[in-house]
Amino acid sequence: MDIIESILNILVQYPPEEEFSSADLSWSKFGIAERHDNVAIIPYARFDAFIIGECSNVECPTRFHIERGRKRSKGSLKEYKSDKYLEYRLYWCSFGPENYGGGGVKRLYPRPSLALIIYNDRRHVNKSGFVCHGPLDGDAIGPGAQKIPYICNEIQQQTMSMSYLGIPEENVLEKHIVGLQRYGDSNANLNGLASQYVHKLGMIIKRSTELDLDDQASVRIPVAAASTFGVKRLKYPLYTLLVFDSRQHALPVAWVITRSIANPDVSKWIKALLDCVRAVDPGWKINGFLIDDAAVEIDPIRDTFSCPVLFSLWSVCRSWLRNIVKRYSNIEVQREIFKRLGNIVHSIWGGVDYSVASEELNQDFVDQTSFVQYFNASWVPKLEMWLTTMRNLPLASQEASGAIEAYHVKLKVKLYDDSHLGVLQRVDWLVHKLTTELHSSYWLDRYADENDSFQNVKEEYIVSTSWHRALQIPDCDVALDDKDHLFAKVVSQKDSSLTHLVWNPGSEFSFCNCSWSIQGNLCKHVIKVNMLCENRQDCQASMSCQSYKEILTNLWKKPIEDSICLDLSIAWTQQILEQIQKLVKLNSSNDIGCVVNNLPLKWVAKRGRPLVGKPPSGLALPSSLMRNGIARIFFIL
Repeated sequence: MDIIESILNILVQYPPEEEFSSADLSWSKFGIAERHDNVAIIPYARFDAFIIGECSNVECPTRFHIERGRKRSKGSLKEYKSDKYLEYRLYWCSFGPENYGGGGVKRLYPRPSLALIIYNDRRHVNKSGFVCHGPLDGDAIGPGAQKIPYICNEIQQQTMSMSYLGIPEENVLEKHIVGLQRYGDSNANLNGLASQYVHKLGMIIKRSTELDLDDQASVRIPVAAASTFGVKRLKYPLYTLLVFDSRQHALPVAWVITRSIANPDVSKWIKALLDCVRAVDPGWKINGFLIDDAAVEIDPIRDTFSCPVLFSLWSVCRSWLRNIVKRYSNIEVQREIFKRLGNIVHSIWGGVDYSVASEELNQDFVDQTSFVQYFNASWVPKLEMWLTTMRNLPLASQEASGAIEAYHVKLKVKLYDDSHLGVLQRVDWLVHKLTTELHSSYWLDRYADENDSFQNVKEEYIVSTSWHRALQIPDCDVALDDKDHLFAKVVSQKDSSLTHLVWNPGSEFSFCNCSWSIQGNLCKHVIKVNMLCENRQDCQASMSCQSYKEILTNLWKKPIEDSICLDLSIAWTQQILEQIQKLVKLNSSNDIGCVVNNLPLKWVAKRGRPLVGKPPSGLALPSSLMRNGIARIFFIL
């Protein structure tokens, strides 16, 4: 059959039957030699008759359901091709162990009275080429096999997630049956089969926690997707790849366990990850990558993704603050040392030699020998490398830091919630924890948020980051010291009679006297105060703001006679301008969904902590990759 490259050359068919099927139509190959589909064009008004007829197929009686759909309003496109859609629906066969029988239908934008049917596989077969349901299904046992309820990926993942999280079986069954009812009427037989399915799944999950005596043997069992690092008690470094959803929450989409962070090894798994995503969406791109460890090799990131690389201060701030509060109980000593460390970082933009600021720290806190010795031994030898990275790369905001911290906290809770801490040295146990409990927890969070279900889960998910908790603090509950801006007062949201003090307001090195901050974390009071300081000209600018200002200034100073540097500067400036324009559009839009759908993805890469990706807003992973909330990929190197 010849391949037709223009949809205008495909004839419209008008079947005379009241109900008709694919067998009554002539199918054409539409596309190009490398990629084409089997298509037919019929009147849009007859499409329901086609679905009814196709469901009555004698060899493969079936039922189709709409997996997803999209719509455009007439006049929304100024320029368009002849095959653009006004309305698009993806139909899936509701039977069989695999989702192969199905296709899409486009109501054509230029000709709304016509429907373009795209049929992926009219034979209803599985990967092996065997019919997977109906009377020709060799694995079916009796005629009742045709009536087994359809369990799509979403229902399977919901049921597994609830089971892994320890939700009682009766509650899991209730939600499972509700999901099944989307594809058929409820009856006693369906409920009985559902009960068997949930019970057997629970037994499988229970048995899956039993590890093989041989770590290498049992680690081959799971297949998953993710990448993280930073839990010191683990046997091997763990990398986490995160992306940000529309609420700016960091979601794990891949884990990498590796003994090495050398350039060749980083290139290996980054390219493998990109291949996985491109297999789903060949045109997929990311807008940026964020790292939080200066030792990370950024050349493989730039070479593979061709995108800017940003730097997050979260891990270094957290490491310094935790070591301070661990050594000293005096809050004045804690805040002053932390502030002085911030001055060392600020020196990269103030023209001050960092070694001078470091020496002043040694002299002024000569009595605090514990921290000074730790800092000189652990940080001074590599301080120049860290500060150079901070100076050369744009710095991410505290919103990204809050999301990364929320993931790290959840990761540690899941990994350390085990009575047998010796298993931390087992890779198979780590893979199991990540791909079952942690993955299931995030999947259920996303499912609850998107479908407005499991209200307690949704509410906890929304406020799981310090940034979102900060948004709940009214501006009137924050008072800034008007004289020298040395501190700010924030009224407690749990007890209005209590007030928290935030020292060094406006800086990433602010310090609060609340219990969360004293544990070495980024608290909501610090973020709220810094939010308000951003809008005040009498407060110091954040480090991320100073970083972008410095980069733009350096670009502006590029010599005109150096054409390569000038072209690069113009390209960078234009890219920054486009991103700012998108953010302005986002903030002023009444329909955030329309804006989010057009935004590219920005990922963040971090060693010791997550690799994270963040668009200005919205999650931009391919929908088929993220359909079930969280994608899972595992690389063990």
